[in-house]
Amino acid sequence: MDSKGAYDVEHMSSTPRIQHELWPLDGIDPKKAKFPCCLIWTPLPVVSWLAPFIGHVGICREDGTIIDFSGSNFVNVDDFSFGAAARYFQLDREQCCFPPNLTGHACKHGYKHSEHGAAITWDDALQSSMRHFDHKTYNLFTCNCHSFVANCLNRLCYGGSMDWNMIDVAVLILFKGHWIDWKSIVRSFLPFAVVLCIGVFLVGWPFLVGLFSFSLLLMGWFLLGTYCFKSLLEC
Repeated sequence: MDSKGAYDVEHMSSTPRIQHELWPLDGIDPKKAKFPCCLIWTPLPVVSWLAPFIGHVGICREDGTIIDFSGSNFVNVDDFSFGAAARYFQLDREQCCFPPNLTGHACKHGYKHSEHGAAITWDDALQSSMRHFDHKTYNLFTCNCHSFVANCLNRLCYGGSMDWNMIDVAVLILFKGHWIDWKSIVRSFLPFAVVLCIGVFLVGWPFLVGLFSFSLLLMGWFLLGTYCFKSLLEC
């Protein structure tokens, strides 16, 4: 028995990764605005009326508390800016890297992850990003809520990646996110439909060309800034 116990201890000490025990999460409760380990999205006033694919995003703690970067030097807690969540996507904590030490990384990045700010728990990663963005100037085009969420995902090394950016976050929530209910769909697209109808009625087809050009310019800016001129969108 003693030799077996010694073998077990030796085997455990030689294991490169200590698997953290992840406690069960509470259920998602939109009525109480609780979305454990989720990304959430809501439309932005004016901006989403012209480009409904653009909105405001946040990330949630393990207890479901919403956190979002909503202004310069300000990270909002438990009071989602710009209204209730319309979409959500629950992330999988099993896809995160929670290293207990420099040799305990489950991801391939190791030292790079530690240098960036590895966390030992989900909430620890979010707290580190909050401290980082408490000293950042908010800018819709260069340093925004998507930047904050991407920073959190990089600290978590979610999916084994440390290359999360604004585009990745937007694609994840827009293509994999779930609508809260039909009212959320109406709230997200009705203003755009109204603006579209009024614009076409008053201006005609040139309004559609202008609206399409506006959307194309926005997408072009974020795509070029993210993949061609990364320094412009780093924060």
